[in-house]
Amino acid sequence: MNYFSIAQLAQFSGIKPHTIRIWEQRYHALKPARSEGNTRFYSDLDLKRLLNIVSLTDQYRVSELCSMSDKALNNQVGKLYLEKSEKNSNPFVSQLIAAGMEFNESSFQKVFSHCLLRFGVSDTYKDIIYPLLNRLGLMWASDHLPAAHEHFISNMIRQKLLTAIDSLPLSEDHGKKWVLFLPEDEYHEMGLLFAQYVLGLQRQKVFYLGASVPLSTLSLACKNIKPDSLLLFFVHNDLPENINLYLSALTKNFKQSKIYISGHEKLMERVDVGKKITWLRRVEDLEAVITNV
Repeated sequence: MNYFSIAQLAQFSGIKPHTIRIWEQRYHALKPARSEGNTRFYSDLDLKRLLNIVSLTDQYRVSELCSMSDKALNNQVGKLYLEKSEKNSNPFVSQLIAAGMEFNESSFQKVFSHCLLRFGVSDTYKDIIYPLLNRLGLMWASDHLPAAHEHFISNMIRQKLLTAIDSLPLSEDHGKKWVLFLPEDEYHEMGLLFAQYVLGLQRQKVFYLGASVPLSTLSLACKNIKPDSLLLFFVHNDLPENINLYLSALTKNFKQSKIYISGHEKLMERVDVGKKITWLRRVEDLEAVITNV
């Protein structure tokens, strides 16, 4: 069992601590425990409940959601999962999830390899991997997917992306230099790995720093690499003001590099990207940038 502060809940949910407290006091949304020093702390179940409430605010009033039991919230998220699955039904996505639920590596490999041969890496990512990851998130939130299965499926996909990257020819020494990384406390690398593949396919020179990279580490690397461009992803929810502060620090410290960001669309819509940073909404945006550099 993991435990979180209210600041961490705010970071993961994108809801300000003040608002979380109001929801607690007014609607009894959460029931935090308290330490000996009378400090609130929250469990995994509290975090999951809050994330479910946030995910359903487009369909219900907050007061209604907060009055629901955990089971009722899970059921509503489950319905949302089923609706999205029907709208974006893809037999290959369903087959991959079925194989993952059985820990059937052989079946997963066969379906995934068939997709790669039939559609290529880029279309497989856009039409199968990305919808699959979205469905996994909804399945986890609605208690339809144990964490072990999610880890198994995610790591199988990660292996496939790494294999595709390894199969690319070496980049040209005169190619544009890109540094790819995730900010601190960001660990979901799928989009970043796919970006590495897309850039490598175009013979760009990629320096992949990976997940949860501190600004000090990034600064040291860029001092040596002198990149033309930085590319980073924001995947989990966070408070927009936190992202704005981070982006401000990036533009201040890396004035000689172009900065591109991608990730959580709802979060990005609430962030002040500014003129010095380019938001890549789709894979096609990255491909267009490569063509024009």
